[in-house]
Amino acid sequence: MRILVAEDDVRLAALLQESLGEAGWRVEVVHNGRGAYDRLLGDTSFDVVLLDWMLPGMDGVTVARRLRGIGMTTPILMLTARGDVRDRIDGLDAGADDYLPKPFDLDELLARLRALYRRGGFGESPVQIGDLAVDPGARRIARGGVEITLSTREFDILYLLASHAGQVVSRLMILDEVWDGETDLRSNVIDVHLASIRAKIDKPFGTDTITTLRGVGYRLEVPVGAR
Repeated sequence: MRILVAEDDVRLAALLQESLGEAGWRVEVVHNGRGAYDRLLGDTSFDVVLLDWMLPGMDGVTVARRLRGIGMTTPILMLTARGDVRDRIDGLDAGADDYLPKPFDLDELLARLRALYRRGGFGESPVQIGDLAVDPGARRIARGGVEITLSTREFDILYLLASHAGQVVSRLMILDEVWDGETDLRSNVIDVHLASIRAKIDKPFGTDTITTLRGVGYRLEVPVGAR
């Protein structure tokens, strides 16, 4: 797992390099926005970018916006001391995938990085269930050749179900894989997301792909003769 850390605070950058290295990441550090942008242009093999907002030369929002403008899809986690809601929205709109205000807890940072790594689809293979195709690398879903747009969470849930097609996936497994366990089991957040997924991948096509087994979990059904 390779990560580019763009942080102008030399002491914090050194701490991040040490901590992320101990957690199994291969870490490279740059201290300004132009350096981050040029490094990512020259090497597209980074799995995640940890990008500080207030970088000299070119701020993190500009870096993210320019990277997205040239079609780069590497997940970006934005770090910033700016905690205003409007600032968070600006960072996400610029192309950041997640946002963590300073000061932050190292364990939370690691959990968010793991989640972004998984969402990027690295090391994961496309899945074809009947006419439903799920490609984690390209973050694309299609049914019968028709492309379907899902939110990040919806995509992650569907890919998890598709990867275990024909098997029951528990609520706890979904929470652990998609939310890193941060959501209460009693919450209806999974049901809300699944309702939205069904409305997008099933209803327009007259299909019924996902079965709810109350008290047990969910199962993505495999059509007869498929796989």
